[in-house]
Amino acid sequence: MLTIGQLAATAGVTVRTVRHYHHVGLLPEPERDASGYRRYSAQAAVDLIRIRTLADAGVPLARIDALLHAQPTEFASSITDIDAELQRRIDELTEYRRRIAELAGGERLVLPPEVVAILNRMRSLGVSERRVQLERDSWILMQALEPGVMRQRIRDKNAAFDDPETVRLYLACDQSVDWDPNDPRLDRLIDELDAWKIDHERDSGRSGHLKLVFSRISEETPAWQRIVDALTHRAEQRRTAGHDG
Repeated sequence: MLTIGQLAATAGVTVRTVRHYHHVGLLPEPERDASGYRRYSAQAAVDLIRIRTLADAGVPLARIDALLHAQPTEFASSITDIDAELQRRIDELTEYRRRIAELAGGERLVLPPEVVAILNRMRSLGVSERRVQLERDSWILMQALEPGVMRQRIRDKNAAFDDPETVRLYLACDQSVDWDPNDPRLDRLIDELDAWKIDHERDSGRSGHLKLVFSRISEETPAWQRIVDALTHRAEQRRTAGHDG
């Protein structure tokens, strides 16, 4: 007869594991002897080794008890089912790993390749990662709210980055990120951005996602808040003047 420690050593598991198998009903717990100790038979050692072998092979504990008492054909069928389930889990985890690997360039998970190419083009032009991430967010919003305009906006954006003046303004906005909102340089930058907006955005009011985009940008710094507020105010003034005219 074996003590619990000897039983555990025979099967290559810990005493805690033996007690856990008792708790979940896999291994019967023997009665105590006259000395108050639990003693295990050789059959208990065999059963524990079988339990450990099945568990180490990946068989769920909930299915081990049935397998211990199964006939050979039933055992083989159950093992085939368990193997299929393990393969399904492997395939699922492989897909998770693939998606996690893409998180290093997280925009690939939610944006089409053409937009990812635009973001990478901005990086190559020297636009800061902070501004690139804001651009990414604007595309995410556009895709969710106005997917029908994505193709045209992709063409427009690529054309804009062919324009040296557009690139200059993007870089100037980057440099302004930490400026004081009362910095006089912001006045000149706002004027330049407004002039660019008039020249390049033929129908700036058509996009329902713009308010959300502007809100996302203005959250970053007080300087950008002032830029967004000023450009929004000027655009509203022009629309009002157009209606009055």
